[in-house]
Amino acid sequence: MKTPEVTDVLDREIFSDAEAARLLRVALPTLRYWLEGGDRRGRGHKPPLLHYKPRVTHVVTWAEFVSAGMLRQFRHPQGMPVELRTFIDLLRENFGVPYPLADRRPYVTHRKLTLEAQSAAGLDPGYCLVAVVSDDLLLTPPSAAFLDRVIWDGEIAMEWRPGYDPQTPVRISPAVRFGRPSIKGISTKAIWEQDDFGSAPKEIAEMYQLDLNDVRGALAYENSQRASQNAIARGHAS
Repeated sequence: MKTPEVTDVLDREIFSDAEAARLLRVALPTLRYWLEGGDRRGRGHKPPLLHYKPRVTHVVTWAEFVSAGMLRQFRHPQGMPVELRTFIDLLRENFGVPYPLADRRPYVTHRKLTLEAQSAAGLDPGYCLVAVVSDDLLLTPPSAAFLDRVIWDGEIAMEWRPGYDPQTPVRISPAVRFGRPSIKGISTKAIWEQDDFGSAPKEIAEMYQLDLNDVRGALAYENSQRASQNAIARGHAS
């Protein structure tokens, strides 16, 4: 049985919409569309993908953030099909949880239920979580990559590895640094700032009592994060 602290962490508000979009490396309008729905390209109002009830704030909960991290794994995250909403609703019903994409069961212990929900929703293979391969029920590449990024406590997603490298030492956790990216409790931004001030990686490692590889991992993450934001800004401007 889950403790209240573990269960309640999913509803913990941790980021503004803008900060969540930055950490997820998606455009802010895309994240808001996932959370709130809306009218895109004059096709009429669509219900939200991730939120199961009307939003009253522009603050993103941990469960919403992790679920959006799953959607970010798909090749075309801006063009989610309507069947995906149906699929997520079926998962909610099957597992009895409001945020099934932030739950371990659809990916690990109950893949058959996930397959049935995909079939019932008529979900395009490009957006499926599981697939039948040689009579085995396997994760698709997007869901396998997502599963590798998450650290679980039972069925609950408790930490997430950001960036493009699923094995990065960087962690995002609602219980550490208010959800800001960190390594062993040290903010990656603080590490990057020390490097920007001219400190050598070895000096930074000694300063924060980290391994040299931890410092390099933090710098790689922060540099790639900045490059990604620049690319998103250029794409949005065009």
